[in-house]
Amino acid sequence: MIPREVIDSIYAAAKIEEVVGDYVTLRRRGANLIGLCPFHNEKTGSFTVSPSKGIYKCFGCGKSGHAVGFIMDIEQCSYVDAIKQLGKKYHIDIPEREMTPEEQQRQDDRESMFVVNDFCNQWFQDQLWNTPEGQAIGLSYFRERGLRDDIIRKYQLGYSPEKGSPLMAALKQKGFQEKYIVNNVDTKIGTGVCGRSEDGRLYDRFRDRVMFPIFSVSGKTVAFAGRIMKKKDNVGKYINSPDSIIYSKTNELFGLFQAKQEIARKDLCYLVEGQMDVISMYQSGIQNVVASGGTALTKPQIKLIQRFTNNITVLYDGDAAGIHAALRGIDMFLEEGFNVKVVLLPDGADPDSYAQSHNASDFIEYIQSHQTDFIRFKSALLKEETGGDPQKRANLIKDITQSIAQIPDLITRQVYIKDTADKLQINEQLLTREVIRLRQAKASEARKQQEEQERLAAFARMDEQAEERRNADETIENRTTQTAVRSTNRMEENYRNLLQVVVRYGERPLYQLEDGTFISAGDYILGQLAADQIAAPNALFAKVAEEFLAHSHEEGFVAETFFKFHTDPQVSALAVDLIAERYQLSQMFMKQTVSENVVKKIEDNTELQQLPATITTLLLELKLTIVNQRIDDLEKQLAEAQHENDWDKMKPLLALQPQLLSVRNEYCRLLGNRVMN
Repeated sequence: MIPREVIDSIYAAAKIEEVVGDYVTLRRRGANLIGLCPFHNEKTGSFTVSPSKGIYKCFGCGKSGHAVGFIMDIEQCSYVDAIKQLGKKYHIDIPEREMTPEEQQRQDDRESMFVVNDFCNQWFQDQLWNTPEGQAIGLSYFRERGLRDDIIRKYQLGYSPEKGSPLMAALKQKGFQEKYIVNNVDTKIGTGVCGRSEDGRLYDRFRDRVMFPIFSVSGKTVAFAGRIMKKKDNVGKYINSPDSIIYSKTNELFGLFQAKQEIARKDLCYLVEGQMDVISMYQSGIQNVVASGGTALTKPQIKLIQRFTNNITVLYDGDAAGIHAALRGIDMFLEEGFNVKVVLLPDGADPDSYAQSHNASDFIEYIQSHQTDFIRFKSALLKEETGGDPQKRANLIKDITQSIAQIPDLITRQVYIKDTADKLQINEQLLTREVIRLRQAKASEARKQQEEQERLAAFARMDEQAEERRNADETIENRTTQTAVRSTNRMEENYRNLLQVVVRYGERPLYQLEDGTFISAGDYILGQLAADQIAAPNALFAKVAEEFLAHSHEEGFVAETFFKFHTDPQVSALAVDLIAERYQLSQMFMKQTVSENVVKKIEDNTELQQLPATITTLLLELKLTIVNQRIDDLEKQLAEAQHENDWDKMKPLLALQPQLLSVRNEYCRLLGNRVMN
């Protein structure tokens, strides 16, 4: 764990304009800086950086945050990795808590393996560019495949010599331990760049191959893929590094490190099969492309893509094998809520060859004119293959309903059901029932797998349910919390306005108590909400309130700084939005003040001077929203009782109605609004 004081020093050193300026061209506009947003396409800059506040905000897509949050968003990395990156940028050493011997060993093993891979990556590149064999075989191969030298260098492609084991010798000469060179299949320790023969001798695993380094999403060299240069019996065309504690082929995608920013910017990812497909498309100008590496797609790989986009277009060869390859694994994309398109290239073409013979605009034009959503693609393909065979037709319908059943969104599922029913000329209700049956079966299986967890959770819920039943028998005044949980968007807006005061002014003294101490603005607001049993309308708002109460009495606490640099990205993002919306709060301060029943313009007083009046206004607005909700609920209950001719049910409701209306009118009077009858 990184010490808090080190994190604080990094926050203090990191200038938002310098951090953002490494990625975005900024120009001065008054006190702020402005540029084109790196998170979405735009022609007119709406991306604003405020050096004085230490935050950024895009008024086009809504992205906002501080320096650490920007690194997390742009690099799609964890909080800890972002802190480390900024620490390195500002030359701040980052000591971490003392690890156990086992943790330290595990960390040492991982770091040592990364160092080995980095050395090998540089060594393979050196062999490609600076040796006669590498130039004649490896470099010639890449150039013959149409790759420019700058692209070869960008992807850090290399070459492993055919004769002997020169890499093994170089590693030993550098003093690397054997356990990090050879992979242990049991412990998963070791990169596997070298293997061990039956007689115990070490040898280079990737002999006579051009090399494709595989990077993690953060840019670490985790593995290699090698393509053989001379065809040999019983030797695979491609081989990969073995699974290890730093690499699993099911968890990585080739090219994601180079493509991640473009995928996020365009909100679209192209998925192809091989490394050369990725590199050739990138060279042609299509940079938001990754490869599965010829293996079946896995959920971890899909989750990687989902960090950047929910739109995927799968490109495959136009031959029969390519067509059927397009069907494999796509259901998992649908299950995760992706918008899936499929593009089949012309017969005899693959993404590599097509990219070599077409520029980016022609390639994209072909994709846009030939792409089809996956369900329609699958329906058309399988319908053609079934011919007039009734059994094949039945299997086709089952296959397609299986895919439709994976889609989480109800409306999207229904659209596909109707479309499929029309195309296959089958009863729509029959398809709907089958999809429902499949989803119910899947849900049932999921419930069985979680049975133990649910049973444990049931005990915890019993007390909550008993409390809810007790509360249900109490008067409406004691049910405010339950009403708040069911609040509308209006209540969220009211509560958010109060949190804006908490975040901006929470530590500021508001009232002096009889004992001479002061109650802060944040304590007063949250105390009033607690006294009236008004719960936060969502978990994020509740966490902000809890964090304020937990830390506000710490020495040197400043609410704006605390929340802006909070370790929870959601809390931090909300705080930045509340800070960036300061002008809205200012306008509210300037609009009105509340005395007994007087509303007047505020012209001279500052925001801080008007805090008591403003907080009173915001609390009243929240309470008014809650009362209005309760009146709406009461009117619905009255309508139901009247419909049922149930006088016993109507009588207490009619007695309560004028009480609620009276409360509402009083709140309106205090707020200076028209009294409502």
